[in-house]
Amino acid sequence: MPRLFGTDGVRGIANVDLKPTLAYSLGRATAYRLAGRGGCIVVGQDTRRSGDMFVAAIVAGATSVGVDVYSVGVVPTPALAHITGAGHFAAGIMVSASHNPARDNGLKVLDSRGLKLDEDVEDELEQDIWQAEELPGAPAEALGRVVDARDRLELYFEHRLELAHRFKSGVHLVVDCANGSGCVAAERILSATGARVDVIFADPDGSNINAGCGATSPSALAAEVVKRGADVGFALDGDADRLIAVDASGSVVDGDAVLGILALDRIARGQLANRALVVSVLSNGGLQRTIEEAGGQIIRTPVGDKYILEGMLVNGAGLGGEKSGHVIVLEHTTSGDGIVTALEVLAVMARSGRSLAHLALQIPMLPQQQRAIPARHKDQWEGDPAISRAIAKAESRLGSSGRILVRPSGTESAIRVMVEGSNDALVAELADELAALAAERLN
Repeated sequence: MPRLFGTDGVRGIANVDLKPTLAYSLGRATAYRLAGRGGCIVVGQDTRRSGDMFVAAIVAGATSVGVDVYSVGVVPTPALAHITGAGHFAAGIMVSASHNPARDNGLKVLDSRGLKLDEDVEDELEQDIWQAEELPGAPAEALGRVVDARDRLELYFEHRLELAHRFKSGVHLVVDCANGSGCVAAERILSATGARVDVIFADPDGSNINAGCGATSPSALAAEVVKRGADVGFALDGDADRLIAVDASGSVVDGDAVLGILALDRIARGQLANRALVVSVLSNGGLQRTIEEAGGQIIRTPVGDKYILEGMLVNGAGLGGEKSGHVIVLEHTTSGDGIVTALEVLAVMARSGRSLAHLALQIPMLPQQQRAIPARHKDQWEGDPAISRAIAKAESRLGSSGRILVRPSGTESAIRVMVEGSNDALVAELADELAALAAERLN
């Protein structure tokens, strides 16, 4: 059987390859294995139309084995993680496909601490999912109940508002909520800094999440920042665990640059734990060079924020993240949280008196291009001799200053190609060539 769990839970096209029957089985298995009869779990969702369907299925599965389900409604994924870890819950389940389009959805299971599951626990859970109907159910008098727990979002607000009140920001900012679950939290928290906050893409209709907006499409935010004369812009993704920034001129400041800004600030203040920044293999070589020249060290992990967190815990680091905008500030949260990242950026701007553009100039990036190629046979690329030859030839053309990374996506049916080097035109050319070949050979 294929493995259900990818780098960020179970993903698929809603009601096509991710069906409510699977959500029912996952709810039943999670409740049985992680909570047990008489226990309780908490469930949240983003703004996708299919979210209600999957929550209903999870609730049916979990209550059928005698576990209470607390439903918090539409919340950011980091809010659900905080609520799970701060309460008496044995597990949390977030229904979200994060940055993916509205037709997709996903099921993310968290442990009692609000952390993503270890892979061995995922493997055990998968076995229970496949045989969910064989798990012992509860008698009628011991069935679980459903609890309206939307008020639990205040636990998240209390913590994040405390962070927002630690400094004062007089900037004018625009926040793009991607028509996702950031709509319920971003304005209230960011306004608490004293900033003037304009909110865009905050009218979810179930189908417009991440559609031409948010962290994966920051051009709309960039245009609004320039149009409104704002000082800075922040783009969240559909479940608000990522953040991409935009400076006053409309230039995009990606996750690598944001990590660099936060890390350099901490190095200067002697506050970067173990002088270490944990990043994925995709992070730009320019970021690594900048941090090392400032006296810090870069630790690389596989792609996926759960691997970033694992690397941070193993190496005693307090800051880590990915180019995509997942940033973990361990003193505040154990998961990526785009709103916390925005607060951290605003705090550095306030302390330094510098604009975001000026701060980003400290981290000169190497030319880098990434391509995502839909691929039916994404896991077969390593065995394809034509792709292997093309990669070797491309690496030779890049020379010692360049690198190529090819990997199957952990969240989509796609192969991802990253090319980095010193020559912008060559990097783009090679990325296009490899992407075209992958599309031809893997479909």
